[in-house]
Amino acid sequence: MQTEPQDSTQSSEKDSLSDQALALEKFKKNSRVQYVRIVVSDDCCPACRELEGAYEKDGAPQLPEEACSHPLGCRCFYLPFLTEIYP
Repeated sequence: MQTEPQDSTQSSEKDSLSDQALALEKFKKNSRVQYVRIVVSDDCCPACRELEGAYEKDGAPQLPEEACSHPLGCRCFYLPFLTEIYP
């Protein structure tokens, strides 16, 4: 029985989507996280550049950005803005 090789790009995009979705959910559940910041690459596309900034936890857009036109795809990520650092 032969199996078709899996496209590594599709697998990578799925993993990235899953990682970003998990990160956002984790930040939403953490009471110390006040805002979620979206960080973009220096050479990002215009669609990703528009996402750059801080958002209320429940108002943060989903990543990766579907309208991304960069040849490497969306490389944006979430970064938490904490209200307190130590307990």
